[in-house]
Amino acid sequence: MKKVEDYFVPWIKDIKMYISPHIELAWKEPKLHRMMSNENPHNPSEKVLEAINKYAKMANRYPDQGMVVRSKIAEINNLPGPENVMVGNGTSEIYDMLLRSFLQPGEELIQHTPCFGIYKLRCAIIGGKLISVPMIYRNNEILFDADAIIKAVTPKTKAIIVANPNNPTGNFMDEKDFRKIAALGIPFIVDEAYVEYAGYEKSMTKLIAEFKNVLVTRTLSKAYGLAGLRFGYAMGDKEVIAQISATLIPWNVGTIPMWAALAALEDTKALESRVKFNNEQVKYIEQELGAIPGMVVFHTYGNYILLDARGTGKTGDAIVAYAQEKGMILRPQAKMYDNDGFFRITIGTAEENRMMVEAVKEFCAK
Repeated sequence: MKKVEDYFVPWIKDIKMYISPHIELAWKEPKLHRMMSNENPHNPSEKVLEAINKYAKMANRYPDQGMVVRSKIAEINNLPGPENVMVGNGTSEIYDMLLRSFLQPGEELIQHTPCFGIYKLRCAIIGGKLISVPMIYRNNEILFDADAIIKAVTPKTKAIIVANPNNPTGNFMDEKDFRKIAALGIPFIVDEAYVEYAGYEKSMTKLIAEFKNVLVTRTLSKAYGLAGLRFGYAMGDKEVIAQISATLIPWNVGTIPMWAALAALEDTKALESRVKFNNEQVKYIEQELGAIPGMVVFHTYGNYILLDARGTGKTGDAIVAYAQEKGMILRPQAKMYDNDGFFRITIGTAEENRMMVEAVKEFCAK
């Protein structure tokens, strides 16, 4: 008799459940300051909390398909209507649906690295082959390489994904390079999780009308500060969105996050204040840590900052460990470009940012 393990599809047998150690640590030890997961340090706005309270009382009812919030998203992004928008349980679910729609086992997804780890996870779970194209580290900048992405395309390439601004490097790719990749006709996913910090004028939604293969994803986890409610969305050509929507798990987004998302999108003043605070704090941190001899600070358009401490004689892991001793969780970064000096910080409250700056300066001065 076969064991039950023999019935698993072969490509998932070596995959383990995804666990984020730093988030687990933060919940286990709530006294530690969370400066590691690109969360927003501010609580949801009062209007969002009102919506949560209102619809919590209707949690006994199934949600609808989100026509109101999808219409609002379409309006904000100058799209024809809700049929151009698909919502999901965070963009993590959105990527799962997108990749299930385009890749069969053995087919290829191209990602530009370093990047967000969810692309790799969702590619693996469907048996796809991940092709990682490295960005260029030159003159203290980590640069996009659109030509290398195009060169990596093979007959098995079924999707390409680029984050804009990129996580963890914080920079944007030029529009002309997006157009070069879009012109290939291959499904092209643009991850705009952090675009609100720079403004929608930096968005690639303008390409949707020109290129049927372009899909733009966003989340309310970052600038809107709703990471715990899990609300993300994809925008694209209505026929493409309609077909991908066939993969939706019925009622995948609950009533509470659906209406909380609408309240957040309508509360433009709350968004503006959060963006203003974030960008002011980015400037402060970049100036303070950039003054450390040998420290490379990569300018960011998100709510996180990537740093390279190699020139200080310290490793990124050592800085992260020291910060934890001081009560803060920062984000380690895997060695890349033969360099173990990288680490990342998330913008916290003003007090948290001051504490972090002092801790990093103190350690690097040792």
